[in-house]
Amino acid sequence: MDTLTRDALTVLQPGFTGTTAPDWLLRRLGEGLASVGLFGRNIASPEQLAALTAQLRAERADVLVAIDEEGGDVTRLEVRTGSSFPGNLALGAVDDTRLTRAVAHELGRRLAACGVNLNWAPSADVNSDPDNPVIGVRSFGADPALVARHTAAYIEGMQAAGVAACAKHFPGHGDTAVDSHHDLPRIDADLTTLYARELVPFRAAVAAGTKAVMSAHILLPALDAALPATLSPAALHGLLRGPATEGGLGFDGLIVTDGMEMRAISGTYGIERGSVMAITAGADAICVGGGLADEDTVLRLRDALVLAVRSGELPEERLADAAARVRALARWTSGAGADKEEGTGSAPGVGLTAARRALRVTATGPYEPIAGPAYVAAFTPVANIAVGDETPWGVAAELARLLPGTETGTYGRDAAGTEEVLRAAGDRRIVAVVRDAHRHPWMAQALGALVTARPDTVVVEMGLNQAPSVGALHIATHGAARVCGLAAAEVIAGV
Repeated sequence: MDTLTRDALTVLQPGFTGTTAPDWLLRRLGEGLASVGLFGRNIASPEQLAALTAQLRAERADVLVAIDEEGGDVTRLEVRTGSSFPGNLALGAVDDTRLTRAVAHELGRRLAACGVNLNWAPSADVNSDPDNPVIGVRSFGADPALVARHTAAYIEGMQAAGVAACAKHFPGHGDTAVDSHHDLPRIDADLTTLYARELVPFRAAVAAGTKAVMSAHILLPALDAALPATLSPAALHGLLRGPATEGGLGFDGLIVTDGMEMRAISGTYGIERGSVMAITAGADAICVGGGLADEDTVLRLRDALVLAVRSGELPEERLADAAARVRALARWTSGAGADKEEGTGSAPGVGLTAARRALRVTATGPYEPIAGPAYVAAFTPVANIAVGDETPWGVAAELARLLPGTETGTYGRDAAGTEEVLRAAGDRRIVAVVRDAHRHPWMAQALGALVTARPDTVVVEMGLNQAPSVGALHIATHGAARVCGLAAAEVIAGV
């Protein structure tokens, strides 16, 4: 295997299907592949995950095993049960950086125990547009300074557990009204706004020593009128890598792309051409595998990179530099991380503690906790792709444990009739669960009608808490992780 082909494999971060490593993946690890990306489909239990990563390491000891584990709404480790950790918005609502650091450290400790050493998190996006369809509760908040201090705390906690952090989605996905999984978002902010808002958390991430930064598939005409950030030399080589004296962020770690099969790239450039353009622009690692998870994808991208070098489109030294950065990060993780804290114990309950502290409870009058079985009406929007629809959310399961006999019904846009909810509830108290009610007029309307008919209804908002408080008790959880549902259920039942 020649050096060029090895380097082309080294810069790929592919996925695969199944809960054990397929033969093709193990073979490619032997040929130079240096990273593997894990998704919910690859994980059944911590024990199985540890066995899978051991299988990978038997083939290549310093392999980077990456995962998209933000905690909160975006979880792969607990994809079928919901996360034991609240997400960023909840941590931002508490605004205690020590707590954020402790949560990230415990999450990192659990990842490390399973053999995962690169986490494609945290989201360092400033959620400046409350109608953003893809970031929302994944952001620490709308204030750049708050997002910056929690991004830094999260990175410190994660990397102290020996797991490399990856600040995303550079240069900031917060001010978008389009989901880049589906199309190419455009941010028309000028450079002054960009420096004062989007880039503030990324500067903090670099200062905190983040090992990686993930680029976003977003177009910022003030930076590059033609190319999305992932493919833009101005964004990656110029802004992210550029020295601080020239207005850059001075980042010297690994730049990894967001998923190349997302429509913003694949629909416009195709994944082969997109990958060549990304490495040329300054990216070091190509993330692919959320949707395309087979050997053919790996070989297509490998061959496209090799061909680009041979044709002169991609300088060989740029590919070699990218591969060297991947290997440098692998060395850091193999040494269990220079930052790793010895003797730091586990804190299994820190996620629930954080979720409880993040609750914001508003009562219209004296609140009587629900004593008997309740009826939970979950008004459910379509899940965004980053979150996925296989992860359960809500308060029904947790409330049923506290109040046996509690039942639940799910109501979407087409089935959000008040009469149906009232009929199903009978004489039981109603708990209405919503997610981003401010973004869904049908949801706000159904909720308003329900509270009018039954003023003793308890309302739980598990998304962005932008809509006015309604109901006898209004609980904002700032996220839909399992622990957020448990914290809300405790308040509802008065335990």
